[in-house]
Amino acid sequence: MPHFTNKKIIVLLVGTILLVALISFSLRDRQNATLPEQFIKDSVGLAQSIVAKPANYITGIFQNIQSLLNTYEENQRLKTRLEDFAVLQAEVNTLKSENEQLRELLNNEDSLRDYEPLRATVIARNPDQWEEKIIINKGSSHGVEKNMAVITTKGLIGKISLVTPFTSEVELLYTNNPNFRVSAVVQSEKNVAYGLIEGYDEERNELILKRIDSSLEINKGDKVVTSGLGGIFPKGILIGEITEVTTEDFGLTKMAYIKPAADFSMLEKVIVAKRSATVIDGSDGEGTNADLTNNTGIPGEGEEE
Repeated sequence: MPHFTNKKIIVLLVGTILLVALISFSLRDRQNATLPEQFIKDSVGLAQSIVAKPANYITGIFQNIQSLLNTYEENQRLKTRLEDFAVLQAEVNTLKSENEQLRELLNNEDSLRDYEPLRATVIARNPDQWEEKIIINKGSSHGVEKNMAVITTKGLIGKISLVTPFTSEVELLYTNNPNFRVSAVVQSEKNVAYGLIEGYDEERNELILKRIDSSLEINKGDKVVTSGLGGIFPKGILIGEITEVTTEDFGLTKMAYIKPAADFSMLEKVIVAKRSATVIDGSDGEGTNADLTNNTGIPGEGEEE
């Protein structure tokens, strides 16, 4: 029995010595691994590779999904910001346009002289009379009266034809009313020529200036403004520009086609020229051509404007 115990101790000691030797051998600095080490390392590496590839593939899929979700969320945020920017840009453009219009309206007030400018907004337009009449948001309660002139930042557009307490109807220069006339002056370099705006040419979409003295020289490109005669339209309001000059009445008078300065298709802000002084009304809007004032011999005076 003691002999068996001693043998076990000897085996244990030898095993311990071998184990220590193997540990010392494996821990020392070596250039090459032993065959057992190579086998173990290769086996472990192969097992890790087999396990790692599917794991990395699955991990990549989840990463791609997360990246797509993040991209989608960022895209939605950018779209929302773009929509907000578009709305803001539209508001800025609208405010800018309104600001420019108001500046031009203020600049035009200096030319109204004996008239009190009343700003108004176009609120309606009859499709059947698109080129003839508009409705504005100012009426008799604001001091608007029939036959008051209406202008824009670009020039003359017409006059008040009907008034209610809170709205007014504006008859435009493009009207087919044969009694609608505007006394005008051609601003030529050589002379001043008076005439009357009487109707318009539908094919040319231009106003017609008649009764111009044939002895006066007027040319294409000359500016045409209101004369101020009759007391309805303020003096010096731009009407348009001459595009062609012809003769009428067997050469006794001249006629000119006028391209309007105002854009009649885009009427938004307008000015009503409220008369602040007593004026002579030479209107013949009731269908008569009678001269209701003392005619001074100047074309257009005493005619309906």
